[in-house]
Amino acid sequence: MKGLAFIARLRRLKAWLFARLIGPAARAIARLRPLWESLLAGLIGLAVGAIIMLIYHFNPIQAYFALFRGSFGTVYSLSEALANATPLILTGLTFAIGLRGGLFNIGAEGQVYIGALAAIALSLFKLPAGLHLIVTLLAGMLAGALWSLPAAILKIARGVHEVISTIMFNWIAHFLSFYLIANILVDPRRAEKTISILPTARFPVLMPRTSLSYGILVSIFFVGLVLFLLWYTTIGFEVRAMGFNPAACRYAGIKRWRTALFAFVMGGFTAGLAGAVDVMGRPPSYAIFSGLGGLVNLGFNGLGVAMIGRNHPVGIVLAAIFFGGLMAGGRLMQISPGVPLELIRVVEGAIIITLAVPELIRIFRLFRGKLLIWRRA
Repeated sequence: MKGLAFIARLRRLKAWLFARLIGPAARAIARLRPLWESLLAGLIGLAVGAIIMLIYHFNPIQAYFALFRGSFGTVYSLSEALANATPLILTGLTFAIGLRGGLFNIGAEGQVYIGALAAIALSLFKLPAGLHLIVTLLAGMLAGALWSLPAAILKIARGVHEVISTIMFNWIAHFLSFYLIANILVDPRRAEKTISILPTARFPVLMPRTSLSYGILVSIFFVGLVLFLLWYTTIGFEVRAMGFNPAACRYAGIKRWRTALFAFVMGGFTAGLAGAVDVMGRPPSYAIFSGLGGLVNLGFNGLGVAMIGRNHPVGIVLAAIFFGGLMAGGRLMQISPGVPLELIRVVEGAIIITLAVPELIRIFRLFRGKLLIWRRA
């Protein structure tokens, strides 16, 4: 009997330890897993980049010192990194919203172009300063959302895969932009660019003599809005549930068309806003150049930002700042150690790919699981 009582006490002690110590510690470690995975992936990426530079006889220590000094070492470099991050935060949100809903939406690139063009078009009208800025932002958002609707309708009505439809609409937006820049919105005094955003619709510069404007506050506001919508509303719960298990959602009565429409339109809002914020807050031109200039790849870079940020709004902010820092610091790598631009792009690509690998593995597992569920159903 004494032995049984002793065993019972041990079991109660074990249960108490698990409830008070082991369980919370295990949950804390699980929450920190994305952090240490990203740190490990980043170190691997830096090592790969160092090996590449050594192969071509460049000093990786000097190169990385120049890279990070040009990214975050001074107030100017930090401001430029934040300026580069401003539109990337929004395009990263576009991809993350879609992926949370089980959609591989890569249409942000075309929606950025359309949003920027809509903002430029609003400069044809003269409005009071505050009102003009708000109307221009709304025009960019609405244009991006409208450009996302055809892909949403094709997905909902005919089951057309979103990767195919969004790639097609990206190219349509690409060449439509060329036409509008060269023929409709062209600056009559400078044929290589559009008319400039009127001063009444420009974001004030946040840090003097830099590209950082108050547009970054708009991006941060939308991060909070998306976080609230996805995690604290009914439609957000339905979107996330659809991304995890569409078969269970179908039996639970969640409408697939509603979650898909929300994900596409909300993603269109953020991507169109990214284009508008970029042209409204980028001195000195406040215009779009004939080759689409700084707008090119904002949508596709947003995919990398979302992957590095684990498709979470807060993580996307940190990833976009890191991504923007790489873009700013690459210039100093050219000047100080003399690393060629092409090699800088290879090194940055190696770092970005390794950082994105943990989230890519999670996505592949998720989509594989959904495919198995669909086959069994």
